[in-house]
Amino acid sequence: MTVADTARVPRVAWLQLAASVVLFGLSWPAIKIGLSAATPVWLAAGRATLSAASAFALLAALGRLAWPGRADWPIVLSVGAFQLTLFFALANLGVQSVPPGRSGVLAYTTMLWMVPLSLLVGERIGWRGVAGALLGLFGIVVLIDPWRFDWSDRAVVEGHVWLLLAGFSWALAVLHARRHRWRLAPLDVLPWQMAVATVLLWILALTLEPRGYLDFSQPNLWIALLYIGVFAGPAGTWAAVSVARALPPVTGSLGMLGTPLLGIASSVVLVGEPVTWPLVLGTMLVIAGIAIVIVERAK
Repeated sequence: MTVADTARVPRVAWLQLAASVVLFGLSWPAIKIGLSAATPVWLAAGRATLSAASAFALLAALGRLAWPGRADWPIVLSVGAFQLTLFFALANLGVQSVPPGRSGVLAYTTMLWMVPLSLLVGERIGWRGVAGALLGLFGIVVLIDPWRFDWSDRAVVEGHVWLLLAGFSWALAVLHARRHRWRLAPLDVLPWQMAVATVLLWILALTLEPRGYLDFSQPNLWIALLYIGVFAGPAGTWAAVSVARALPPVTGSLGMLGTPLLGIASSVVLVGEPVTWPLVLGTMLVIAGIAIVIVERAK
């Protein structure tokens, strides 16, 4: 992005980028707080329900609420299933046993997963993209710190797996979104994608957690649901979509790398997550790897 390009970008776009980073970054400690008063998949279902209602209200207020055409239903279903349903459920399952700051980094590995997925579908990936993915993979190893990892703690091991699968599920949706021929704008199909996720998550909640619960008597649940369901969901996505339209793709994508960093900082402040050298070094390596992949794919 040149100096001239920067000058032409409206100031509001930078504010929207900052809002996206803040809203999504704070969602990780908010999930941890919510899990003190709910089971993981039930919390995900409650979040999706509020997000769907908020998204419908937002689009109605903007005068943009419309039924998707037949051509847009594949992206509605794939994003609703992979980026929302699976990501919400897997992320919550991971945060249940993994600190939220580390969880945010592991789940944010979507762009690293895009490298092997792109190769599988025949897309060209330069050597720098592969190197960036390998650097990010090394960062994940450092972050997990396998030399001092308690491999006997099944819940913690599964938590790390769930978070990496959350990033993978989001990558599947991104791969489809990149190849989809959009009719409606991404923001216009958001309520329908959230509605799909709501239905699927309640099915999963009742199936996988038949004794699950949402303890509405606990203030922590209300704080978490209102934040991640109303603000971090629809409002954050609205800001992110606006950023994608106003800023060059590389600039917006690199700017969003502030999300996992804020996730760590806010987790340290809000839920007392300890800062360790594997967390710091591993996060830096993961973010550096993602940045290389982003820049390489933009060429």
